[in-house]
Amino acid sequence: MDFSLTLELAAVLFVVAMVAGFIDAIAGGGGLLTIPALMWVGLSPAAALATNKLQACGGSFSASLYFVRKKMVDLRTLKLSIFCAFLGSALGTIAIQLIDAGVLEKLLPFLILAIGAYFLFSKKVSEDDRHRVLAPTAFAFTAALGIGFYDGFFGPGTGSFFALAFVSLAGFGLAKATAHAKVLNFATNISSLIFFALGGKVVWLLGGLMLVGQALGATLGSRLVISKGTAIIKPLVVTMSVAMSVKLLGNEFQWW
Repeated sequence: MDFSLTLELAAVLFVVAMVAGFIDAIAGGGGLLTIPALMWVGLSPAAALATNKLQACGGSFSASLYFVRKKMVDLRTLKLSIFCAFLGSALGTIAIQLIDAGVLEKLLPFLILAIGAYFLFSKKVSEDDRHRVLAPTAFAFTAALGIGFYDGFFGPGTGSFFALAFVSLAGFGLAKATAHAKVLNFATNISSLIFFALGGKVVWLLGGLMLVGQALGATLGSRLVISKGTAIIKPLVVTMSVAMSVKLLGNEFQWW
């Protein structure tokens, strides 16, 4: 790994992380910015993914803390889902070392496009809570566990998957779903980070620097979620879904 952190490089990565944190707090998909940036400075793919988990923890923790303080999330009712998301991510991080992710890479762009289409066209997506499809326990052992596994195994679009699950299965309004999604995403990030750290893949200095930028950006994004709600979340989710799909398809066909 050919990597040397200069002051100029540190400043660029800090700004990239801050923008990514802002986007992540609202719609997810900040990894579209941070992972390529980390590989651009010379990190190997494995080190880039591992270091990205460290800096992503800053954004997801900051956003989660803000939402909890604003009483948009009640951690007592979310405990089982947090545990299942953490467990799923741990299992996924272990599994990625044993299983070929090639099939998932081919399917993922279309899954993320489907999420964007759902948020764009569904009349269910609003600020109002609706009928719950799954009880909290069932949600924890299906959506939280499954999406947690996916985040540890692969990762792109996890925040959008969690938000979609809270809207369609838990009956949450969009702002409330986004807040709860960020808490579960923090659980999956920290779980995956632990296992990457055990494997010695994390570049701590660089990840720590970007973590601060992520936290600042996420705080700003979280404030907009509360103040603007659906007006900003819905278009940004759709935009990031399209961007992630194009990026992933580009990787598949080696356009980028």
